[in-house]
Amino acid sequence: MFTLLTRQAGAALRILLVMTLLLGVVYPLSVWLVSRLPGLQGHAEGSILTVDGRPVGSSLIGIDPVAADPAADPYFHTRPSATAEDPLGIGPADPSVSGGSNKGGFSADLLAAVQRRRAAIAEREGVDPAVVPPDAVTASGSGLDPHISPAYAAIQVPRVARVTGLPEPQVARLVGEHTDGRFLGFLGEPGVNVPELNLAVRAATR
Repeated sequence: MFTLLTRQAGAALRILLVMTLLLGVVYPLSVWLVSRLPGLQGHAEGSILTVDGRPVGSSLIGIDPVAADPAADPYFHTRPSATAEDPLGIGPADPSVSGGSNKGGFSADLLAAVQRRRAAIAEREGVDPAVVPPDAVTASGSGLDPHISPAYAAIQVPRVARVTGLPEPQVARLVGEHTDGRFLGFLGEPGVNVPELNLAVRAATR
């Protein structure tokens, strides 16, 4: 009986040691090594954006910038967020509680917020409310989407050019340079990366 228990305990101990080695050392190390491959390392580290060697954000997290003077707003803006302090969802989101509003398409509150957002954005950009695209007035599921549609970026180009003093064609070219195409060429829609675009505009005005 004692011999059987000893053999079973020894087998259990060997399995414990092997699984600890495989799952506690080999597997994590393998994942870490894969993350070091060219093209993956930046994503594995959070796709950090830097300016003069200092981290200033992530290309995967869209935080709506706030201008010191709303009348002279030099930034491209992201989609609204359900976690923003502003009742309309315009402004910085809270990344610690990212998420959607969970309001459906028939919600009177959501429809009213969309109409107010449309009016506010049309006033900010100096355009007719009819040309404000849907992604400008509807929040993403996470509330932290870094991408906007080329249409939303396009209506912001004149304001950004006017405030920064850059020529409109140059600003439009920067938008094009920071527009991601469809995945695999046919999935999804093109999107403009707002954090990267704002840094490019800032660099161009230096």
